[in-house]
Amino acid sequence: MELTPPGPRGIPPLFARLVDDSALFPPGTATMPEALRAHFDARAGERAGMLGVFLCQASRLPELITELIKVKPKEPLPLSLIIDTGLGGVPKAISIVESRSELLSLRMVEMPAPSDVDEVWLERVSEFVPEDVIRVVEPRRGVGWLDGVRKVIEHGSWPKIRCGGVSSENFPSVDEVADFLAVLSGAPGASFKATNSLHRAVRHEDPETGIAHHGFLNLLVAVARSLSGGDVRGALSSTDGQQLADEARGLSEPAAKAVRALFASYASATFVEPIADLEALGLL
Repeated sequence: MELTPPGPRGIPPLFARLVDDSALFPPGTATMPEALRAHFDARAGERAGMLGVFLCQASRLPELITELIKVKPKEPLPLSLIIDTGLGGVPKAISIVESRSELLSLRMVEMPAPSDVDEVWLERVSEFVPEDVIRVVEPRRGVGWLDGVRKVIEHGSWPKIRCGGVSSENFPSVDEVADFLAVLSGAPGASFKATNSLHRAVRHEDPETGIAHHGFLNLLVAVARSLSGGDVRGALSSTDGQQLADEARGLSEPAAKAVRALFASYASATFVEPIADLEALGLL
């Protein structure tokens, strides 16, 4: 499935379908009706080409379907199903989605991996998820984390990297992100997804917590450098938004598409902030 076509209304290939909608997940506080209303508004807006799939927990599928029946969307909602019911709940959740094909179009299934990313578990993931649906698996950071990432790639799934959360432990270091990218860029045909605390384009420090947040533009430039043998850690740690923007703007279309083939998308609880940051940097 092609996730990164040139976006409508002139969205550059580097940003097409980049932002998946995680308004239902922290730090998002939207109710289901609010999240759907905002999503469909964004899908009808001038920056719609940046918008990817809508994320919903398996446990909230009945609520999602109830609201969609009220909304009566013109086209099925592109969905990423977040498995919060355990691997055993995957077949039932997928069956529910497929029974409502007039409302939902299943594009992706995401789930956390067990602490030991074993072969048997990954084989069951492959068996449960249809071949035309993208499988996204999040290995836990820690001892042997990169081995887990490699196993996920070998089994044809996308590894997911969590770039933040509610505490400082949830934020990977620059070195950890760089090591993750090194594994991905060294695996032909691999793709990954990122999530959490990537609402802003450029690396910055949260004034309330003092925690340094990764920027999604930093990550895009870092992937470009990783593919071309450049300074990945320098890109990840930079707070110079204009320099990062200039480098991103200078990527050829084939280079931009190569970046996005590797860095497929990231989940954001807000669509407004990423758009505003890119507009301020002159990238849209």
